[in-house]
Amino acid sequence: MAGGVDRGANPVELAVVMPVVLLLLFASIQAAAWFVARSTALNAAQSAVNAQRLHQAPPGAGEARAVRFLKASGGWLVGWKDPAPSCETTATEVTCTVRGRSLSVVPGVTFPVHQTAHGTVERWTVP
Repeated sequence: MAGGVDRGANPVELAVVMPVVLLLLFASIQAAAWFVARSTALNAAQSAVNAQRLHQAPPGAGEARAVRFLKASGGWLVGWKDPAPSCETTATEVTCTVRGRSLSVVPGVTFPVHQTAHGTVERWTVP
């Protein structure tokens, strides 16, 4: 008799293992989406710092640059409009922050993203 007592074991094994495989697959896709969203937020914050740190940059130049960057970057970072990107400028430093959420594979679950970049304001100094 071919197969014997093990006949039909493969479909049962597959039914037991498949949920774990799918969970790992979706978890890796979610992790990748979160890392891309973090990278997008950090690049937007760095772009904002670069715009705001220029000598005599007008107020709001950094926020405007971050918004342009985020609009052009696609939908990896969602919810970045509320709160909008923000920059704080002192006499010597600029700090810009971008917040949002990454795309979610699981409906109803959010993965927050918060990235900040710092830079030195360009200014004339006496040696």
